[in-house]
Amino acid sequence: MEEMDGLCVGECTRCPALVDSRSRIVNGTGPEDADMLFIGEGPGAQEDKKGEPFVGRSGTVLDDGLRNVGLARADVRITNCVRCRPPENRDPTTDELEHCRGYLDQEIDRLDPDVIITLGKVPSEHLLDRSVAITNEAGSLEEVRIEGTPRRVLLCVHPAATLYDRSQEETFANALERAAELADVGDSDSGQTRLDGF
Repeated sequence: MEEMDGLCVGECTRCPALVDSRSRIVNGTGPEDADMLFIGEGPGAQEDKKGEPFVGRSGTVLDDGLRNVGLARADVRITNCVRCRPPENRDPTTDELEHCRGYLDQEIDRLDPDVIITLGKVPSEHLLDRSVAITNEAGSLEEVRIEGTPRRVLLCVHPAATLYDRSQEETFANALERAAELADVGDSDSGQTRLDGF
């Protein structure tokens, strides 16, 4: 396995299709001691361009959601299951997910977060190792062993889901509020008054 420098992967050529489609490796961002770790699927076009996860429209939704529970992007760590953009924004293949899994496990191990929040179906299935009906299971908390250590994993819909289906906004907001409570960070009361307006 190519070495990680801290929490960053400098060079990796395990997935030929991803090496061809990426312009860079997109590592996680945020403090190396964050209590909350958000895990998405993989970088899209905007993320590949800027070298940072969740910077497009779904990133704006995530930032707004964090703000509503009294947090900022700078307070949390955000990463992806795969660090290179899949061509045409397709889902990562099983092999691609497996090739990148060691990096993700190392990041989780070094960070040692209070709670891991999976953003969408792919990261949820990847960490739980089972099929997930994300719209029904969002907000549920599972304990999963990762590299032998029990971890609390909170399932959440992908921020982009709220852009296509307004009914997912409350599901997303509730999951973020629960995550903040579990990590005992932010201001978990502030969200309620703002949500009353919707």
